[in-house]
Amino acid sequence: MIERPLIGISMGDPFGNGPEITVKALNDKSIYERCRPLVVGDLSVMDYALKVAKKVNGIDLKLHPVVSPADGLYEAGTIDLLDMDLVPEREIPNTLNEDEPKPFGIGASKLGGEASFQYVVKVIDLAMKNEIDATVTNAFSKEAINMAGHHFSGHTEVYAHYTNTPKYAMMLSHEDLRVVHVSTHVSLLEACARVKKERVLEVIRMTDEALKQLGIEHPKLAVAGLNPHAGEAGMFGTEEIREINPAIEQALSEGIDIPDKKALPPDTVFSKALGGWYDAVVVMYHDQGHIPLKVKGFVYDKGAGKWEAVAGINVTLGLPIIRAAVDHGTAYGHAGMGHANELSLINAMDYAIRLGKNRG
Repeated sequence: MIERPLIGISMGDPFGNGPEITVKALNDKSIYERCRPLVVGDLSVMDYALKVAKKVNGIDLKLHPVVSPADGLYEAGTIDLLDMDLVPEREIPNTLNEDEPKPFGIGASKLGGEASFQYVVKVIDLAMKNEIDATVTNAFSKEAINMAGHHFSGHTEVYAHYTNTPKYAMMLSHEDLRVVHVSTHVSLLEACARVKKERVLEVIRMTDEALKQLGIEHPKLAVAGLNPHAGEAGMFGTEEIREINPAIEQALSEGIDIPDKKALPPDTVFSKALGGWYDAVVVMYHDQGHIPLKVKGFVYDKGAGKWEAVAGINVTLGLPIIRAAVDHGTAYGHAGMGHANELSLINAMDYAIRLGKNRG
């Protein structure tokens, strides 16, 4: 057991919300009681984020640049930073002289994509070399990293490539609601084609194992059907009969607890999960899992005109290293103002800590 695991945090797109979210999260002194956080990013960007945080939020922290994780102080009040030196200071718009800082207004860019991609590759490398115990990623832009020549559809695929992992899955979590996807960043047509017994069984197994690593001794799983009413005995589709239910039968024979013993209608399974019937739901495609998680975790206050909460986290299952992430985007239109909500990053760090303590 690692009492205070060392967590590597990628800063995210330098022109997105990652830098200011990181500052706000690491202003929480209790985090340093639970882990040793190390930010991988750029000194120029983090320094500006600290200035915005001080002006807008009254946060007063110091930066401590390091060459390696072993050099960190890991003390509350100080942010340890492994500086990649990829973003020149001249590239950061300075709006601090305004009454209130304005958004960067840059959006997806080749520079931002290259920098954010390299931060992620670095935290993966540190984890693969056992120099850190777990990784946490802030948001990057898929458009931006592709502009920089890195043709991946998301963090999950980057991690799979750089860890040589052929079988993996995305788990989203908010409080006690967890969903794990059979497919993620593909078209809906392709997602339907990927619903095969072998893949469904693979994801069920990874889900059961991940929940046990989180300390749930006897996980109870639900498996969502692909079609309305889970196919209604073949009237609305046969994937449940041909692929999903046979995978469930095999999982049951291996001792995995799936109480209903068959695929469930997607329109009711999440209500049951929220009611505590299951520890996780295996879902068939991206939106089937993302929509209920974000309905629960993202709370917008219309009267106040702002997000009260942007909660929920993303964990990649099947990797040889630990990866948790925020479950939101870069919010280019608001980045640089100091208004971003840090709750999702704190939640991701807590998941990484739980998994990191059991590492090895």
